[in-house]
Amino acid sequence: MKPVSRLSFTIPVIIAVVIALWLLADGAQEQPASTRSSGHPAEARTGDTGFSQPRQPAPSELVGQSAETGVPEQRPPSLEGTSEPGGWAKTDRLGNLVPTSELRQLFEYYLSALGEETLAQLLARIRLAVSVLDEPARSQALETLGRYLDYKLALADLEAAYGDTDVLQQGELERRMAEIQALRRTWMDADTVEAFFADEEVVDRYQLERRRIGSNPDLTDQQREEALAAAERALPEPVRKARQETRKFARYEQAREALAGDPEALRSWRQQAFGDEAARKLEELDAEQSDWNRRWQSYARERDALNTSGLAAPEREESLARLREKYFSDTERIRAKALDSIQ
Repeated sequence: MKPVSRLSFTIPVIIAVVIALWLLADGAQEQPASTRSSGHPAEARTGDTGFSQPRQPAPSELVGQSAETGVPEQRPPSLEGTSEPGGWAKTDRLGNLVPTSELRQLFEYYLSALGEETLAQLLARIRLAVSVLDEPARSQALETLGRYLDYKLALADLEAAYGDTDVLQQGELERRMAEIQALRRTWMDADTVEAFFADEEVVDRYQLERRRIGSNPDLTDQQREEALAAAERALPEPVRKARQETRKFARYEQAREALAGDPEALRSWRQQAFGDEAARKLEELDAEQSDWNRRWQSYARERDALNTSGLAAPEREESLARLREKYFSDTERIRAKALDSIQ
C-alpha cells in the first residue's frame, strides 16, 4: 500500500453511508442538519457534494428514528459466522459511558454490512447491541454513534474536496490531515477522539514524516535510513510490533512466490522466520487457501456458464444454490454467496 493512501479512512464505507442517507431521505422535507443540543455548526461540512439541496436528515437524527425500525431475524450475509466485537461496554463508577476503540469497532462491524441492509436497519442492530448498557451509558452510546456518523458524512465531503491523495504534495497532505483531525474534534468530544483515533493519528503523522524523509534530496542514504528508523521508534510499541509483523508477512508472500516450486525450501523458510509452531499453522492455512482457490475457480467457471445460459431468474438462483452446495461447506457457502454479490 502506498504511504499516502494509509491516511485515508475506509472510503467505500464512507461513500456507502452517504448514499444510504440519500436513499433513506429521498423525498424528505427540508430539515435542520442535526437535532443535537451540542450546537455543532452545519458549516463543519466542507465541500459541495450535491447533498445540501434539499437538506437531508443528519445521521444523528436517523439514530433516533431507528428506535422504530425492526431488526431482521437473519443477519447480513457478510456477518454470518462472525462474532460481534467485545470489550466496548465500559462505564465509570457513576454509570457514564467510557469511550473505547472497541466501541468504534462495534459501530464499524455493523456499518460494514451497509448495502446488504439499510442504514436504518443497521442502526437498529447497534441500538439493540448497546441496550445491554444501563442509563445514562445507553443514551450516551447512541449519542456517540450519532456524532460519529455525522463526522463520517462531513469527512466524505472533505475527502471529495481533496480528491485523489496520490497526487497531493506534502503541504497539501499535512493540511488535509490537520483538517481531518479538526473535524473529529468538531463533532466529537476529546475523550471519544482519543479513544477512537489516537493510534490512527500517530500512524498518520508517521506516514507524513516517512514521506518527507523519503523525498528530502539533502539526505544521504545512511541519513535517510537513520531518520526513518528514528521515526518508527517514535511509534507506540503495539504499532511498531504490528508493522514488524506486516513486514515479516510481506517477506513471506515474496518467499512463497519465489519458492512456489520447492515446498521443502518454503517449509524451511517458514520455520526460520516464524518458528516451528507458527510455521506449521501457516502451512495448514496455505493448504486451505490453495484448496479454496481451486474449488472457487471451478465453481466460478460453472457459475458464469449458468449466468449466460438464458435461464429465468428463479431457475438460475436455484441452480446456483445447488452449485454452491456442490463445492462448499455450509459456512463457505455464505462466503461464496457474499463474493458473488460483489462480482
